[in-house]
Amino acid sequence: FVPPPKEAPASQRLRFANGKLQQPDSLSFTVYRNRDTAHPRKRHRRILVSETERLCYVGHNFGNEVMKCNSLCRYFVGVLDKNSGQMDVYNAEIFNMQPLLSDNLIPDDTKEYQTKSYREKMDLCIEAFGTSKQKRALSSRRMNAVGNDIVNTAVTKAAANIIDAKGVTALMQDMAQDDVQNISAFLPPCHEDADKPEHVYKFEDILSPAEYEALQVPAAALASITAEELAKRAEERSHCSFVLEELKFLPTDEKRRDHKARCLWFLDTLIKFSQLKVIKKKHPMGPECPHIISRKLMKNFTSLTYNDGSIQNLVSASMKAKITAYVIALALHINNFQTDLTVLQNDMKLPESRILDIAKALRLRISKAKGMPGMENDENHKLGTLSLPLPTQKAPEGQRKRKKMN
Repeated sequence: FVPPPKEAPASQRLRFANGKLQQPDSLSFTVYRNRDTAHPRKRHRRILVSETERLCYVGHNFGNEVMKCNSLCRYFVGVLDKNSGQMDVYNAEIFNMQPLLSDNLIPDDTKEYQTKSYREKMDLCIEAFGTSKQKRALSSRRMNAVGNDIVNTAVTKAAANIIDAKGVTALMQDMAQDDVQNISAFLPPCHEDADKPEHVYKFEDILSPAEYEALQVPAAALASITAEELAKRAEERSHCSFVLEELKFLPTDEKRRDHKARCLWFLDTLIKFSQLKVIKKKHPMGPECPHIISRKLMKNFTSLTYNDGSIQNLVSASMKAKITAYVIALALHINNFQTDLTVLQNDMKLPESRILDIAKALRLRISKAKGMPGMENDENHKLGTLSLPLPTQKAPEGQRKRKKMN
């Protein structure tokens, strides 16, 4: 129940069950209407409340104790304007005000009620005026809350026991190792016993022969690009910065030029695909993308999710980490196994710590270098180099930023 709108006329005649008031002018009344204004019966329900120095009175126009005279007769209240001599007439109801006797009604109750949350106030209304269905739902929710409190207490106690047994330092090391393993699950297959850098992450594990063959047609435009077309694409930002920079140094040999163009086209497609969130189209990268490549992107770099009654493909955070790992591996093959991680980081819109964690998981050696002239932060770029023997795998540096457990 809520107070009615101020513009709605509300007239009531009152009758107190236990006698007449000696000072009726000293009383103030509050009227409440039912919240369900769409219901044909409930929208007319009213509760009238008044409080004296000794008792609280409540009257209502519904329920077992409602006065039958309201249904048999119509009542009106006239308000006379002495200046104009005109009278305004309003519909009225008779409320039988019953004293509300309760041991809990003491002056402090009002203050306690004001401090309650909106949910607690609604629960009190449901207890007093709710339907049987609402009361059952309230009881079920309170039982679930008690169950959750028991579970949370048990979990907190178990966590405290583990911390006491292993210590905070050991737990931090376990968490760091778990993060390394989580990232490693999304890396390309690593051949640690390889005798050459190009065999650590084999090109065939990034692009199969059939997929590589399908890239010939879409990559042909990159292989034959002119300086004027490259300048126009750079102005339009048709490709990522890494690809635009590498297109300036295409080999003159036709076979090597075609190979690099195919790699750059696929790398550019991977980066653009990583910026998507929910895949709604059958061919998200456009009709020029070969069907085998679209199928590879959907199968290997998206997660299935259920939403609004249908299954959707989602580029989740873990899938974006996987795409980043494959982009770095492909960039290593393009750049003779040394690549500028800062350029790739900016293209993929990643924090530096994230791409460095993935690069270290790929067993790259990280060094500082000056970037290409005119590029953002050209004085502080990070280079990733794949060389043998592979460095030992370490926990990501980002773990040092974790909040300490008390």
